[in-house]
Amino acid sequence: MTLMSTGDSQEDEHSSVLFQVVLECLNFSVGCFLLVIRHPTLGDELLMDALGKFILELLSLIKDLVSEFKKIHSFTSELLKGVESVLDSVMKLCKVYSQTVKWGLCGQVTDKDSSLNTDGAADLDHVAKIIKYTIEKLSELGTVAADSGGSLVTILNLSWKGVVSLLQLGEGKLARKINVGEIILTLISLATDSLKCAAETWCSSIDQIISFTEAKRTFLPIKFYLINAVRLSSHYPHQAFSVYQEATLSILLISTLRVTYSRDLSSKNVSEVMEELLKPISLHLLKSLLNSAELNIDQKLKILGWLFTVERSLPSSQLDHDTDMQKGSLEEIFSASIKAMPSPKMLLLGRVALFIDLLNISPDLEENVILGITRKLHWCLDVLVDEEVYSSALVLQIPASSGDGKLVARTWKPFLVHLLHALKIFMIVVSKTQAWSEMEMFLLDNFFHPHFLCWEIIMELWCFLVRHAEITTVNAVIDKICTLYKRVASSDSLNSLHCTLRKMARSMCLLLASCPSSTVDRVYRFIMTDDRSRLSAVMYAALLMEGFQMNLLSDNLRIDATEKIFSDYISFVDDYIESPLNSCSSDAFGLPAVALCSALQSMQIDASGIDKKTKNFLLVIVQTYKRSTDRKTKNHCCRLLSEAMGIISTGKHLYGNDQMEDIIIELENMFISGSIGEESELHKCKPALASFMSSLGPMEMAESEENVKTTAVWQLYHMLLRERHWALIHLAISAFGYFAARTSCTQLWRFVPPDAALSFDLKSGTDANGERFMSELKDFLEKESALPAATAYTSEQHELVLKDGIILKELFQKDSYLSVDAASCEIREVDHENLSNKRRKFPDGFSRGMELLQNGLKIIGDGLSEWQQQGQLDNAELDDKILTQFSRLEDMVNHLAGLAGSG
Repeated sequence: MTLMSTGDSQEDEHSSVLFQVVLECLNFSVGCFLLVIRHPTLGDELLMDALGKFILELLSLIKDLVSEFKKIHSFTSELLKGVESVLDSVMKLCKVYSQTVKWGLCGQVTDKDSSLNTDGAADLDHVAKIIKYTIEKLSELGTVAADSGGSLVTILNLSWKGVVSLLQLGEGKLARKINVGEIILTLISLATDSLKCAAETWCSSIDQIISFTEAKRTFLPIKFYLINAVRLSSHYPHQAFSVYQEATLSILLISTLRVTYSRDLSSKNVSEVMEELLKPISLHLLKSLLNSAELNIDQKLKILGWLFTVERSLPSSQLDHDTDMQKGSLEEIFSASIKAMPSPKMLLLGRVALFIDLLNISPDLEENVILGITRKLHWCLDVLVDEEVYSSALVLQIPASSGDGKLVARTWKPFLVHLLHALKIFMIVVSKTQAWSEMEMFLLDNFFHPHFLCWEIIMELWCFLVRHAEITTVNAVIDKICTLYKRVASSDSLNSLHCTLRKMARSMCLLLASCPSSTVDRVYRFIMTDDRSRLSAVMYAALLMEGFQMNLLSDNLRIDATEKIFSDYISFVDDYIESPLNSCSSDAFGLPAVALCSALQSMQIDASGIDKKTKNFLLVIVQTYKRSTDRKTKNHCCRLLSEAMGIISTGKHLYGNDQMEDIIIELENMFISGSIGEESELHKCKPALASFMSSLGPMEMAESEENVKTTAVWQLYHMLLRERHWALIHLAISAFGYFAARTSCTQLWRFVPPDAALSFDLKSGTDANGERFMSELKDFLEKESALPAATAYTSEQHELVLKDGIILKELFQKDSYLSVDAASCEIREVDHENLSNKRRKFPDGFSRGMELLQNGLKIIGDGLSEWQQQGQLDNAELDDKILTQFSRLEDMVNHLAGLAGSG
């Protein structure tokens, strides 16, 4: 009759009578329930059966009534109160019956036998059925009330709170008769559907700022659904585990939406409200499963594996993102399903955000779960290689809450800052557990990670470790790294910025900056144990080239180190000036100049100790380069030329000497008239030339074409400013800007060629204009002087970083993991005694073979020494083809013999 009485066809009299009857029925039912509560009908099987059917029919009527409330124009408030009274009385009835039966009999089969009735099994069966029917109908009613758009809040609260409270009856045995997992799934679905409905509504109102109040009003019901899901999961973890995929997918959706909404200014309030209302309760839902004492560790690891497992090779993003971050991305997010899990790309950033949240709550998790999370740290680095995650980590800011629970403050910080903070919290937590060995292995394995962002994160964690760990732990770690550093120094070259030696030195410099002075002294003494050896010189030079901070040394050791750098340099320069062609005799050639140049450029020592020998040194290098026809000698000269120009550029007092004019003219002849293709060694000297030219500002220069020195300076700047490579453009413009700010010359246009790189139109690349150069120079200098500051997310900024991310990902995928694994194995060997109690046992033949090899090497070494003394080989051939290879062979055999001895 209710369904038929709709729209304009219903008559007023009919409607009034109908709903009056329904209201009387509800009130009569309440009276009946109150009577039964005072006088329970236990023992009367027929009456109990009738009561169960009556409750079932009544709740079905209420469900139909509530679903039609929008069509009822009268008696709405009275009917609503009647429904609330019925629900309240039904739940009271269930609780009274629950207290009067023997739940210990649950599970026995009931029949007509009187003995079972005497024992109370039949009553228990009827009571269990009544509560089961009530819970199921309340769940259906709660779903119907959720579709009302918020107009039936009281019914919604009564129904779902009733479900949770009734499920707790019967000492937990009632859950065996009810599909609790299905109820949890219903609550999760209600939350997800509400999220989707809100997202679609906000997506249709583009560029309209969503208020904090509106977002809070929208998310409060979702929080309510999740709270009830958490309560059920906490009490019935096994049933919750049966739907863990759907539950965690919902958590992942919330995490992804929270990040997505933080991109756009109009939806930032939404992200903040999700941070405040939905993130804590969604994490509580996940924590209720991971911390449950009833679930075993395999089940918990299965949840972690479901959430944080993704293929290493992910499809690259297409660079056609819509500037509206709402529509397309939101449709993809909500289209995710458990069938597509665990690797849908649109949820990848949300996974990382959820992983960060999990790291933050790690103090509340049990030790086995912490161990499982530790093993997922590799997954986190793999995901950061993805271009979308990489770009978002660098440019995106997300909200974070901090406080004691009573007063909560919300701040916006870069995504990467959140990740680093969470990893440091996790390191502190792990340090107190057995999972620390896994954490240490993770740090060691990624010491040479090929992706720069992942390497930066790993080094930040290493620095955090050495800053806060006990000094004995710090020294033990540094000793292992120094041992590894000595190994790689025997085979790598200083020339390549990306060689293992330079990477190792770069990492050590970062670590030492966080270590106490005693540890830095320890490393210096380790490296300089034999300060006359080529190995020590290479290791020390590499450290200085990567910015080793000498002021970290103790006072006496710093003075000794400075004096040594100067004395070695002066001795080297004297030998080179006296015999330049005979000085190129080893792989350590030029290391004293490299060491001094690096130390001066980092402004750690005073440049006043440099005398005029450096100018003579540079002139001799240039003359040697011109006279030499040997490519190897020319390469050596170019390396020394770069170091000499770098040294002079830091000694401003050297530019006032008359000899500087000869140097400038020689450099102009060398670079302008020489062959300096991109592959030539001379081309690689241009960065040092730019540094040298930038310091010419204070020099006196006559601005006329007759002045040879001035013309040479013009020509050199013309050559630098014509460069098209982005890195050389940067260096050239920086040098010219520094020079222009300090020179007394007024005709600066003479230093700029008409075809300077920045003079060309960026779009066509063909139209050159001098005014454009000055405009670009002004913008460049202003950007250079601006302080770096965190900026709001922009789609343009994201697109630029996204392109870089794709390139870096391709390079990462091309880079073989063998090199990383090999480096990791080296570190693991250094750390072998600490991380494992197992000792390797080599075959007897291996040790015997090592002895024979060492004896053979000794005989070969004696023979080479005798042959050299007799002069039967010239120096170049002996150096290049025999001694160098023999030295490397000797190092390798000694290394293998050491392994055999330690095995």
